[in-house]
Amino acid sequence: MKTGLLALFLSITATNVFASSEVKYLHVIKSERKLELIGSNDKVIKTYKVMLGRTPMGPKSEEGDNKTPEGTYTLDIKNDDSDFHRSFHISYPNLKQKMKAKMRGVSPGGDIMLHGLPNNFGEMISYLEKIGLGSLSDDLIRLGLKNFDWTNGCIAVSDTEIEEIYGMVDVPIKIVIEP
Repeated sequence: MKTGLLALFLSITATNVFASSEVKYLHVIKSERKLELIGSNDKVIKTYKVMLGRTPMGPKSEEGDNKTPEGTYTLDIKNDDSDFHRSFHISYPNLKQKMKAKMRGVSPGGDIMLHGLPNNFGEMISYLEKIGLGSLSDDLIRLGLKNFDWTNGCIAVSDTEIEEIYGMVDVPIKIVIEP
């Protein structure tokens, strides 16, 4: 009986080590390809390697530029039915970015996410061939993509990592994306 209670206590404690209330915000440093989960004490709880847009330098300014936005946003929606395993929607563009794009006569873009790897690589065939992953199996592509910036402007992590983040982060929550 005591061992059963002890096991129950340990399993409950272990699953709540990174309770979502402990994560205050997410911090991305694009130049370091790093995502940090920041705790309520302003200390890093966990760090992940990220993959960014195919043209990662500089802030996103228009649709199709393949850049990852820079600034402070909100993860506002969790999507269990994503084309990229699971995803969080990032609240890009803000009003200022929309107005700047409108003044230039372009769309600022949108649908920027923090997500896992693609469920289907069919739409990426030409890009995969360009980087030498085109003829590989899905499992090898998944391993290889970790070494490239391949998104259209999103922030990607592995499927295992997005599952972990999904369990630790509730929405809405702030995300700061720095150059």
